[in-house]
Amino acid sequence: MIRIFLSIVFFSALLSCMEESSENPPNILWITVEDISPDLGAYGDPIAHTPTLDKLASKGFLYTNAIANAPVCAPARNAIITGMYPSSLGTLHMRSFSKDMRSSGRVPDHVKLYPEVLRAAGYYCTNNSKEDYNFDLKRNIWDESSNTAHWKNRPDKHRPFFSIFNLTMTHESCINSKEKHDRLTQDLPSELRTNPNTIEVPPYYPDTHEVRTLLARHYDNIAVMDSVVEKLLKELEEAGESENTIVFFYSDHGTGLPRHKRWLFDTGVKVPFIIYIPKKYKSLYPSNQGSTIDQLISFIDLAPTVIQLAGAEVPETMQGKAFLGKNIEPEREYAFIARGRMDERYDIQRGVRSKRFKYLRYYEPNKPFIQYMNTPEGGPLMTAIRKAEKTGVLSKEGQQMVATKKPTESLFDLSKDPQELNDIANDPSKKKELIKLRAVHDQWMKEVMDVGLIPEAIIRGWENKNNQPIYNWIRSQENFYDKLLLMSSTVDEDILFEGLNHKNEAVRYWAGQGFYNFEKKIRPATIQRLEKKLSDPIINVGISSARALLKHKQYSEKLEQVLAQGLKDQNEWTRLQTALVLDDFKKPLEAMEKEAKALIKNDYNKYVARVLNRALNKRYGTSNKVR
Repeated sequence: MIRIFLSIVFFSALLSCMEESSENPPNILWITVEDISPDLGAYGDPIAHTPTLDKLASKGFLYTNAIANAPVCAPARNAIITGMYPSSLGTLHMRSFSKDMRSSGRVPDHVKLYPEVLRAAGYYCTNNSKEDYNFDLKRNIWDESSNTAHWKNRPDKHRPFFSIFNLTMTHESCINSKEKHDRLTQDLPSELRTNPNTIEVPPYYPDTHEVRTLLARHYDNIAVMDSVVEKLLKELEEAGESENTIVFFYSDHGTGLPRHKRWLFDTGVKVPFIIYIPKKYKSLYPSNQGSTIDQLISFIDLAPTVIQLAGAEVPETMQGKAFLGKNIEPEREYAFIARGRMDERYDIQRGVRSKRFKYLRYYEPNKPFIQYMNTPEGGPLMTAIRKAEKTGVLSKEGQQMVATKKPTESLFDLSKDPQELNDIANDPSKKKELIKLRAVHDQWMKEVMDVGLIPEAIIRGWENKNNQPIYNWIRSQENFYDKLLLMSSTVDEDILFEGLNHKNEAVRYWAGQGFYNFEKKIRPATIQRLEKKLSDPIINVGISSARALLKHKQYSEKLEQVLAQGLKDQNEWTRLQTALVLDDFKKPLEAMEKEAKALIKNDYNKYVARVLNRALNKRYGTSNKVR
């Protein structure tokens, strides 16, 4: 009897193993949305009407520490498609690639993008329809990529699919434009529309009817989005594919509002993230069905994760870690976040986030916390903030947003201060944590060789001269990176002084930038060397030196000549670098007003035109607009 029982147990176990080994690879559906933080009912938001996503979370897994590597769409999507840090690839700046630009970001040919890996593994891969990967993609990586692309279109219905649907109705433009919002929500029932009076306004925003209305639009857009998700899931069900398909839902970064999108606070980088795994793939469950998962995951982890779920081999170039599948690596301790140029303005920032703490490094602390940028400044919420600032009614929390300078570094305890309003970098009791995360940041910069510190004009110049992406070229050079890191963070005048004569132009540039950041009065010898650097063979070093001299109230005919030369340089990013100096300092702008006006009309790089237009508007009190 015992033998019979053991035989039955053995046979059952063998059958179970055979069934598991004979599983077909899962279909994988990604539903991505734009510009929302975890503003869903499943995350405890009392305002959100998201029954579809709440149900998906109840059957799946709700991740509470999902972090975008960048707080704006194009570099965030670059991290996803490559599984690599954009700051490592030279694709961090917003719009590193655009049809309007002549000098754009490149990704090496040997860097495999995850759809390429999935297709090689037998998957039918579709994208509907936004790409926006922030580099010049010259490869055919999808079976279909268009507004009609769909997993239903695969010729062989037995072939596994990977399919993305990118939903755009929660984009910031659908908040800022009443006409666009009204069209989007025209079929939303009145009982599902958000009452502005029920919203809790963040403490850093003016609490006005207009601001409440904007926030209500955001929730109404989310309600519409939830109904579209319902239709996409219904299609799976009707085709009999629901129990064969792993579903991911996430946003590309935080809400499209000031201090959220474009900033490294959690409001800009923490996203909703839900995964549903059918029962037939129960072996992949990270916990019990319906669980909340506090594991820290990063956007660079998405590519290796989906490749591992498909049973394919993760390329060695990918810097992320798979968090689902077989033989997964230990949970990551930190997520790394970065900000470069946002449209027309540079503000180099980096961050390290653990589950509890956030460390931020500001490489250009003398720039305002919120620089003037056409897109957000044109929005009604930014207008309300500027109005409140001007009339003196902006709250203490709001005043942080409009500060004219930033600290060099910040530290936040997210467990006690989730809105990151209380900077504890100078708290003696947190000094140990500050030093630890500062060291983690420095080590990460070296490990990935973050080229975001190198001026964009110099990067593109190197790429064009050597006909290869910066990721490849910089790894073939004699090491200057340690010196670059040193120049970008030191406050030692002697070190910066010597850096001005370094053989590498990026190091010399940052030495000049260091003196722009320098708060103390600089020595006469330093002024003389900065003046000498105006004649540097690399004009970007000369412009950096000019900016430092202007900061320290030094002006000369030679300085003016360098800026005039920069304003007409063939490199569009050199022209932008120069325009930003003219926007900061009146005297050289006055000398080059004629040239500035001509570029506003004629420069193909709209960012150059925007900055110069803003500079002249400030000078004359006008409100002229450009594209």
